[in-house]
Amino acid sequence: MTVKRNIAGLSFIVMLASGCVKDTTSTTETVGNWIRRSDFEGVGRSEAVAVTLDGKAFIGLGYDGTNRLTDFWEYDSQSDFWKKKAAFPGVARSSGVAFAASGKIYAGLGFDGVNTLNDFWAYDPVADSWTRVADFAGSARYDAVAFGLNDKGYVCSGYDGNYLKDFWEYDPVGNTWIQKVSPGGSKRSDAVVFVIGEKAYLACGTNNGSYLNDLWEYDAVQEKWTEKRKISNVSDETYDDSYTIMRSNAIAFAIDGKGYITTGSNGGLTNTCWEYEPVTDTWSEKTSFEGTSREGAVAFGINGKGFITTGRSSGLRLDDLREFSPASTYEEND
Repeated sequence: MTVKRNIAGLSFIVMLASGCVKDTTSTTETVGNWIRRSDFEGVGRSEAVAVTLDGKAFIGLGYDGTNRLTDFWEYDSQSDFWKKKAAFPGVARSSGVAFAASGKIYAGLGFDGVNTLNDFWAYDPVADSWTRVADFAGSARYDAVAFGLNDKGYVCSGYDGNYLKDFWEYDPVGNTWIQKVSPGGSKRSDAVVFVIGEKAYLACGTNNGSYLNDLWEYDAVQEKWTEKRKISNVSDETYDDSYTIMRSNAIAFAIDGKGYITTGSNGGLTNTCWEYEPVTDTWSEKTSFEGTSREGAVAFGINGKGFITTGRSSGLRLDDLREFSPASTYEEND
């Protein structure tokens, strides 16, 4: 999620892959349609958190350009309706993480404008209340990623003054954090993660001024990370000729067994949208995101549709909500 907490910015340089030169002209027609939905009802913001539970999405925290925030909202995609929920009781923050596990939502980490944070809180959607749980056992950090899988929560990577790639599992039953084997490859911040079935996929982000082009699959049953094909044009084969997937501070979501990455920055803001097919370990380009180019947005997948909201563009904090149907025919005016 880059250094967008009023810390001195870094200028990231795209890491150019060496190897043979190939024709990168793409003849693929993009598929997928974006539709504008009811605007997020909180103030425009970037670096918020978003998570889904029981068919609803929950969004909160973040930075509105002046203040860090604690408000928390529920979105019902069936009625296209936002409802304000109990505010997050911890310190206002941006660039935190959230995941769902065992019927609750867990949120923590981040940056309060001065300090990096390591506290964690559980939200009960039935009681609409928060309870503090065990502090994160790794270092206080921001720009990490998190996901829920098999009723446990996971946190990886981020920045604490050093780029990180340590990997932690949270058990809600014991209220404990356990360090697990880290993914291989580079440390990173501003990465993305999405979950397909019983596996999670970690990609993108930056390290030491370079955009990263690796993709890692985590199997929670085997407790094992496996590197997949690169997400840039580095092979001698044709499948990756048009790949322009590397970026930071992007969003990712999964629907119907496939993963999606869009928005973010790769030397400048980008709207390209890529779909991952885990069976073939390949990516195909979909219709580009149609909203304002942005970074620091949030996304979620519900009922076969992807949703993107919030984010920032040239200092402007955004609040529009866009719905994506990956198999639909593109329609320009909806």
